Amino acid sequence: MVGWEIYDGRAKVLPLANIDTDQLIPARFMSVPRSEGYGSYLLHDMRRDASGALRLEFPLNGASPATALIAGANFGSGSSREAAVYALVDAGYRAVFAPSFGDIFASNAINNGLLPARIEPETYEELVSWIGASFCDVQIDLQNGCASFGGKEVDFQLDETWRMKLINGWDDIDLTQQYASEISQFGKIYAQAAPWAVPLVSD
Repeated sequence: MVGWEIYDGRAKVLPLANIDTDQLIPARFMSVPRSEGYGSYLLHDMRRDASGALRLEFPLNGASPATALIAGANFGSGSSREAAVYALVDAGYRAVFAPSFGDIFASNAINNGLLPARIEPETYEELVSWIGASFCDVQIDLQNGCASFGGKEVDFQLDETWRMKLINGWDDIDLTQQYASEISQFGKIYAQAAPWAVPLVSD
């Protein structure tokens, strides 16, 4: 996973709340190998009709693909399926801006380089009005927690540990490895205090 601090892309509004993980990728597609990519399954049953044809009226079916999504509250609620994040990432998305997120979805997003940027409800309403049904250029400043949507500046909230992980391109294992020396030292102290126990970390 590659870290980043500044990202320039294209934003699109999906003016719907409570988009859950089953909508992001229906369960029937989760048997597909990840190596084949999940992007085409993103929001499949919302984007396509019963025959499989794209619904022209659906906001994300425009000619120009977006790389940042602005959505309503409770985005990514539902199950813990990481495939919901895979679908967004494989479709080219780097960030989702919403008033709130499913907790597990947000954690999975961070571990896959996808920014879950939490914005105030009024900021969401302003962006819906500002961008409307069209696309908008966006520049995201991860370090400073702000973004510019076609000149409209907004702030977003992000846990500081998550910010560090995105900037450095770390997942949970990478983050743990940053404390390798402390973990090793703890293992040595623990082994001395409890010699009958198996050391947590070997030399």
